[in-house]
Amino acid sequence: MWRKRAIGWLVICITGLVLLLVRLMQIQLIETETFSKHNVNLLEESVNQRTQELVIDNGRGNFLDRNGTMLTHKKVSVLVLFPFLKKTDWNIENVSAISGISVNSLKFAVEAAKKPFAFGDPEPIELTSSQMKRINELKIPGVFAIEKKFERSSIPAEQLIGLTGENAKELKKRYPSKELSEKTLLGVSGLEESFDEFLLPEGKSKLVYHVDGGGAPLFGINVKYVDPANPFYPVNIRTTIDKGLQQKAEDLADQYQIKKGGLVLLNIEDNSVLAMVSRPAINKNDPYNGAGITNLMVKQQIMGSVFKTVVAAAAMDHNLDDPNRLFDCSKKINGKPESKYNYGMLNFTNSFARSCNRTFGELAKELQKQDPHLLEDYADKLSLTGSVGWQGEVYHTSDFKQLADEDKGRVFLSDEARKDPNFIAMSGIGQHEVRATPLAVANMMATIARGGKKEMVRAVSKIEYKNGTTMVDFPEESLKGDSISPYTAMKLQKLLREVITNPNGTGRWFKDLPYEVAGKSGTAETGKFKEGKQLHNKWFAGYFPFQSPKYALVAVNLDVIDSEGGVNLLFADMVKALYEKDTEKE
Repeated sequence: MWRKRAIGWLVICITGLVLLLVRLMQIQLIETETFSKHNVNLLEESVNQRTQELVIDNGRGNFLDRNGTMLTHKKVSVLVLFPFLKKTDWNIENVSAISGISVNSLKFAVEAAKKPFAFGDPEPIELTSSQMKRINELKIPGVFAIEKKFERSSIPAEQLIGLTGENAKELKKRYPSKELSEKTLLGVSGLEESFDEFLLPEGKSKLVYHVDGGGAPLFGINVKYVDPANPFYPVNIRTTIDKGLQQKAEDLADQYQIKKGGLVLLNIEDNSVLAMVSRPAINKNDPYNGAGITNLMVKQQIMGSVFKTVVAAAAMDHNLDDPNRLFDCSKKINGKPESKYNYGMLNFTNSFARSCNRTFGELAKELQKQDPHLLEDYADKLSLTGSVGWQGEVYHTSDFKQLADEDKGRVFLSDEARKDPNFIAMSGIGQHEVRATPLAVANMMATIARGGKKEMVRAVSKIEYKNGTTMVDFPEESLKGDSISPYTAMKLQKLLREVITNPNGTGRWFKDLPYEVAGKSGTAETGKFKEGKQLHNKWFAGYFPFQSPKYALVAVNLDVIDSEGGVNLLFADMVKALYEKDTEKE
């Protein structure tokens, strides 16, 4: 009996040892770089346990504004201290005298440190170039004055630029042939996602030293500087954003309490984004959840009367703009009496200036009788319904898109709506199924201001190597498809200016601005209600100066009750800010 038990225990022990040996072989020989379902690199983790490091630059590419200023990060000259200093007699008094940091503060910081750190982090004390030079000349092991890259606490145009995050599964899926650490940051939205392949790091720049189990220096107190030493990487993505204008736009959006909506500002000359604001802002505590991550300026919205610009263009080209013809603007679009907006009898120009729904509902029906696709054709001619962001061939990608998350606009969803007179009339005033992005609306205004020439909108002008040379250039490109004629554009320009100069025009509030504005207002019904009141999308879209156009601007406030303002003030103050900036240059 005891023999059977002994044999049984022996079998169990041998089985356990074999399983243990197999497990050790799996860890030490077979899955050293892809251990467990999380694909943990055991070699890397082993090295990490024996080293302490301070990352100076994570190696991911940078975003610059049009003038070369870093947008997402900033480089700060800082004092770096290593924890082993607490065990050495270092020249703390001289460091204190040069840096202006008290001896006690330096001592306390080092004593509390478990890893190398920049003094004062997360708001490190910035050193001058002279202080950096003098500190480094002391040649104290564990004391360095370096330029370190920090993420900005507030990132301009954050939804346009986008977010990054760690995702080992997505990393492997996106780049199956690349050998990348599972902790490599990936772009998950905006330009970070669009340009992710270019932004991937070659490696980190860091200060490293080796420690034993107790955290003491393993090979003396020599600190090693590790750098990929590639003169071309990381790259810089030079955006078309003007950081100063972007900050002003964001301040104004918050000042006028735009909770859902924002602003798009284009440079008409090269059709590029100068500023783009989307609200709500990204939640810093939980950035990947909630509405803040979505850039509403590239998402389709109900646009209301701004769409009357499209109907006007089609009407003028099809001889429906007879100045002697009068429309009964005492009636609603359905023919019932209009009590709130009873404008009486108006001609075509005054109907546009006062935004008479009856006129443009009737015109839309007349246009559709001539050709069921006319409204869609003219929406396309004015760049409202297709993608307007820059796209084209870049290296091995034939259809690279700068704004990968951009929606396309639309006029109709179904052939049924295209033929129904009631739906057509509602479409003529920008309701029913009509949708466009604020970016596309801004581009429509830029197209009209340029005399009908429609172009792709650029948010990035080029990708630069680390040494400043150009890696990829994004030239100005025309949008495909037909466009309105210069003559039609000229007539639209006068019509949009009439909105401002007409004493009863919906844009008369902008008459006294320092720049002469041309534009169109919009108030769209959303079909949503709050406390029994209908919610609206409030728009103003325009361009300026009228005689020599430089800027196209759209301000939009979404899902607000009719009495809530903000859009007109936001638009007006942005025009003033641009005028002040331009006069300062002169």
